[in-house]
Amino acid sequence: MAHVLIIEDDPRIRPLLMRSLGERGYAVASAPTGMLGLTMAVESRPDLVILDLGLPDVDGTQVLSMLRAVSDVPVIVASARDDDPSLIGCLDAGADDYVVKPYTTQQLEARIRAVMRRSAGARAPRTNLVVGGLEIDVPARRATLDSSVLDLSPREFDLLVRLAESPGEVVTKRELLTDVWHQAWGGSDKTVDVHLSWLRRKLGESAAEPRYLHTIRGVGVRLAVPDDAPDGASDDAPGA
Repeated sequence: MAHVLIIEDDPRIRPLLMRSLGERGYAVASAPTGMLGLTMAVESRPDLVILDLGLPDVDGTQVLSMLRAVSDVPVIVASARDDDPSLIGCLDAGADDYVVKPYTTQQLEARIRAVMRRSAGARAPRTNLVVGGLEIDVPARRATLDSSVLDLSPREFDLLVRLAESPGEVVTKRELLTDVWHQAWGGSDKTVDVHLSWLRRKLGESAAEPRYLHTIRGVGVRLAVPDDAPDGASDDAPGA
């Protein structure tokens, strides 16, 4: 039975949702304010959160930002705001989906099922990642380069895993802040720059002479198999 937390201040909508989802087999809890909802989300660890934006104590987008700093629980934003900037901002801040009021319980449940399917796939266990001479045993949290063990901090290891999951693809610093630091809003690119610099040093390379880690100016970073003439070398910038 999936546990759903509803953060909604409307005294008409909240009990209706609780009853409707309960009848469909969900275990449902609710909170009428953002800060209480945030506390319940952290303490009870629900399988999914339905978050209203127009809360009485703190805006729902701020609740989402604070929640994403400590949890990767799937979040569906429910809001009367149907303007693109608000909805896009929520998705950028870490929401998994949204529904615009008024909506039916059937519409909401369909989105709940879809988000939970995606979340279950994202949580599938990762094992070994190999990029050239770089091998990463994810469960054991052990990485080697050309058979030599790398001495990585926990954050450096997580950063390396995130990049190795998309070999050859550019990952933006905003994506790294979200996926590695869980800071969709308010995070600093400098944090990523510093950790990339440390990681490069342990891989035996530099931003000026990259082998695995290539910074694409104004876009992000990619982890690629080194060769004598790396593709896109002209775009690599001496930075992070």
